[in-house]
Amino acid sequence: MNKFKLVIFFLAIGFLTACNNRDKKTNTGNKDPKTLTDSLEHEVMDGHNVGMAKYGKLTAMQNEAQRLLDSIATLPAKAREAMRPLKTKLDGLVEDLRSAKSGMDKWMEEYNMDSAVNNIEQRIQYLTTEKIKVSKVKEAILNSLQKADSVLKAKF
Repeated sequence: MNKFKLVIFFLAIGFLTACNNRDKKTNTGNKDPKTLTDSLEHEVMDGHNVGMAKYGKLTAMQNEAQRLLDSIATLPAKAREAMRPLKTKLDGLVEDLRSAKSGMDKWMEEYNMDSAVNNIEQRIQYLTTEKIKVSKVKEAILNSLQKADSVLKAKF
């Protein structure tokens, strides 16, 4: 339930930000960031949005991998032994998917949209660091999903 509230919070922030930016846009509809902080904020939120768009798929893939692991566990000993290489891949996959999800959760909990808003230099430094962090989280999500596609779609 806590994750749900966090997702709703970020969606609400995104909505409010979009509403507040309406007055700042020119009549031509130009959406280009006007300052370095605007640009960094945009890049940080883009990384967040890409990761969150894949969040549900992370859960689905994790559940599917766990389902396969549970099925392997019910096999007779000889069959379980034969499935050991697949089980090893699935164990690694489940860990990668969990790690990617927890990385996004941790980043969202720690991210402070209002950090150093009154100090441009500190704000730029903070947003630059957050851009790097969210990029790593996004890459972890995309890489774990790519691995999941490979492992779960392999013929075994």
